[in-house]
Amino acid sequence: MGAAESVPETSIHEFTVKDCNGKEVSLEMYKGKVLIVVNVASKCGFTETNYTQLTELYQKHRDKDFEILAFPCNQFLRQEPGSDQQIKDFACTRFKAEYPVFQKVRVNGPDAAPLYKFLKASKPGLFGSRIKWNFTKFLIDKNGKKDILKALED
Repeated sequence: MGAAESVPETSIHEFTVKDCNGKEVSLEMYKGKVLIVVNVASKCGFTETNYTQLTELYQKHRDKDFEILAFPCNQFLRQEPGSDQQIKDFACTRFKAEYPVFQKVRVNGPDAAPLYKFLKASKPGLFGSRIKWNFTKFLIDKNGKKDILKALED
């Protein structure tokens, strides 16, 4: 079921990812914010509900040290086939997403993005450390840790 991979990083803030234009973005810029990290897809049966709820959540909490980081992924039945720019245009136009949509990543397997290896390593779920489907969400506290109770208390 995929054992959790050991990673040297201790905080999400130690990672650099790429935005939809291929520009490197240090996640250190999100220090002091509660984050939801989510793998998204535009052709999934859960797309409408999840993007709508993510946008509503962002609108409600964006002024309260809160951010959503969306990472498109095409690993689940190829439900995110577009280019990075097409994906961002889809999210921003159809769902009025104002949160960052990053470059497409892999979330499982040996080529999984280092960020996702970190997220999965800290607390594997009941069925191992694999992401099961689109729109899997990780709640990250203001210190960059996967500590749900602390994030909700802050």
